[in-house]
Amino acid sequence: MEELKNEIKQLIISSLELDGVTPEDIGDDEPLFGEGLSLDSVDALELGIAIKKKYGVAFKSGSGANNEYFRSVNTLASYIADAKESAR
Repeated sequence: MEELKNEIKQLIISSLELDGVTPEDIGDDEPLFGEGLSLDSVDALELGIAIKKKYGVAFKSGSGANNEYFRSVNTLASYIADAKESAR
C-alpha cells in the first residue's frame, strides 16, 4: 500500500502541476481540500481523470462518496486498491 500511496502523491503533483511540492510534503492523512493542499473542484476533476488513466478506476459523477474518496492520500489509496481488487 505504501507504494500505491507514493504513486498517488506523484500523480497529484504531476497532474496538477504543483511546483515546489514533493511527495514528502504530502501527508498520507492530510486533507487534500480546504486546509491541507487547498485543492479545489477543478483539481478534483483533473485528478479523477489522471487516476482513471493510470489505474482504470473511475468515480461516479455526482456521488457524495467522492468527497470521502478524495479526502486524503490514504482514502484514495484504499478506494483504488478496493476497486482494482473488485475488478479481478
